Amino acid sequence: MKHKMKQYHLITENLSSRIAESYRVLRTNLQFSSLDKSLQTIVLTSTAPAEGKSTTGANLSIAFAQTGSKVLLIDADLRRPSLHKVFKISNQIGLTNLLLQSVAADLALREVGVPNLRVVTSGPIPPNPSEVLGSRRMHELLATLAKSFDYIILDTPPVLAVADSTILASMVDGVLLVVSVAEVSTDKAKKAKAQLEGVKANLLGVVLNGVEHAAEDDYYYYYYRARAGRQA
Repeated sequence: MKHKMKQYHLITENLSSRIAESYRVLRTNLQFSSLDKSLQTIVLTSTAPAEGKSTTGANLSIAFAQTGSKVLLIDADLRRPSLHKVFKISNQIGLTNLLLQSVAADLALREVGVPNLRVVTSGPIPPNPSEVLGSRRMHELLATLAKSFDYIILDTPPVLAVADSTILASMVDGVLLVVSVAEVSTDKAKKAKAQLEGVKANLLGVVLNGVEHAAEDDYYYYYYRARAGRQA
């Protein structure tokens, strides 16, 4: 029995769609939320798998790149990576090669046909993802890459599943939580929020995914709630 291949919808397919506009609104809200402090590195996580986290990360990165900003999107999900599938590129050399083999960064920074955007895939999956992501080398790599990019967005595993996202949350300027209204209960969403707050993550907001909308071209609809960390 063949499994249906998951489809990833990028806003480059239709830049005038309501979905594309939703990402531009999300981008603008994030920019305004960081007027008083730096917001260069952002972790994207979710409560559970299949909530649209990777699609959100890809499209948000494209939206930032469209402003002329230099953007790097990193697949830091070293358990179930997907960005190489999203952009249809090789995953032979990626983040784990940079961290474990001291491979030159230029070999892992991939062009994906979007001006100003580069992507680093996960690379080979290691046996100890949490230790790899929490290493001093990861801190050093982010600091080095931050010298060359205006924004660095990290796609990470679901926060309730493993510790990887909370580990990375302590290294970045802010965290976005993706929640599928059709897949995740309110209790689980609150638990994920509490877990991030427990490590003093700067929770920038919540992206609600799968909200029904009347427009025919809406596959997803996204909403950004500013100051989510202060709301229920």
